[in-house]
Amino acid sequence: MNLSGILVMTLPENLPRVVSDLSALPGVEVHQQDPIGRVVVVLEADKVREETDGLRRIQAVPGVLMAEMVFHYFEEDDEALSELPPEIAVLPGLNACQ
Repeated sequence: MNLSGILVMTLPENLPRVVSDLSALPGVEVHQQDPIGRVVVVLEADKVREETDGLRRIQAVPGVLMAEMVFHYFEEDDEALSELPPEIAVLPGLNACQ
């Protein structure tokens, strides 16, 4: 099981719709929101690839200005990756680790 804490930003006027749309996504639970447009969600997925797909779904919600993973926890995941998924590999600072 993979759990990700994701910070989502939207405009205040879009907050109710964005929270509703996020809550409807599979594996997504809205935990906190504030009136200036910040939303904290937890994404639960069985596999790393499902987790990155879930993050992309969150980023694609209409009205989402930004959605970034700020915390990640994983239990055993039997999926063997020979390389980082492309959407993770492009993140700043990871090239130095290869």
